[in-house]
Amino acid sequence: MSADHVHRTTHEIAVAAPEDVVYGIVSDATKWPLYFPPNVHVEQLEFDGARERLRMWAMANGRTKSWTSRRVLDHERRRVEFRQEQSAAPVRSMGGTWIVEPLGTDRSRLTLLHDFTVEGNVASDVEWVERATDTNSRAELASLKELAERWARLDDLTLSFEDSVRVAGPAESVYEFLYRVRDWPELVPHVSRLDVVEDEPGVQAMSMDTRTADGLTHTTESVRVCFPHAGRIVYKQTVTPALMSAHTGEWQVVPDMSGVTVISHHSVVLREENIRRVLGENAGVAEARRYVREALGRNSGATLDLAKQHAERKAVNS
Repeated sequence: MSADHVHRTTHEIAVAAPEDVVYGIVSDATKWPLYFPPNVHVEQLEFDGARERLRMWAMANGRTKSWTSRRVLDHERRRVEFRQEQSAAPVRSMGGTWIVEPLGTDRSRLTLLHDFTVEGNVASDVEWVERATDTNSRAELASLKELAERWARLDDLTLSFEDSVRVAGPAESVYEFLYRVRDWPELVPHVSRLDVVEDEPGVQAMSMDTRTADGLTHTTESVRVCFPHAGRIVYKQTVTPALMSAHTGEWQVVPDMSGVTVISHHSVVLREENIRRVLGENAGVAEARRYVREALGRNSGATLDLAKQHAERKAVNS
């Protein structure tokens, strides 16, 4: 392909944070789904300390795309080079570089470079890729700036936890219950509405209304990536309740000799500016952490119990 068909973009942003903080966010791609709005899930397939291979799922112009990439991490120069080894149509090839530069004490500049080619160089496809690249790059840089500039508080604003249940039934039945979300409004009491689209097998886009213990209804939108052979379903909420700026999670079905353990894992970044509006003028981060932990744990715990009942009932009737 001729050089004329290589398209290039540049995005940059100034960040009021040290270069090591900025580089730390860029280099840890497995946390991008929690930190960056477009990213749904990242699997690290290989890593030797400097080179890694990733499988990535992300939103592009409202659609979920997946690809594999190789990255070279250069901590000394604060650079990360990436190149997709298997791209998603209409992209034929894509690569680029993250560059972090100091701008004095506790200030940095982050530059994100992309180069890409499009199959056939069709104008409409080029425009689609340019728009997706621009939208996602701007969202990623803005989110990184916000995170890096409050890095000292991020441990307080981030929480991860899990709940689990033992099941005396087949792992396949548990996974079936978790996978068939379209049936949840009839089976899961706190789910009042759920719409799901699965244009690609194993990738589900869903919109859901859930009721909380205080009688409120929250609408969330999520993308789920399903791994049936591994007994895993990972998800990213793309529209979150007011108290959360980000929410990712995973359902995991783990069989052993005596039965099955089903685990629900959550990771959350709190939206600090909404805490008082949602929980009252006297509420702070501690109250928000407790509220979110209890609310998510209550709902996922109820779903775990229903999955347990479903699988154990099937085991008895089989």
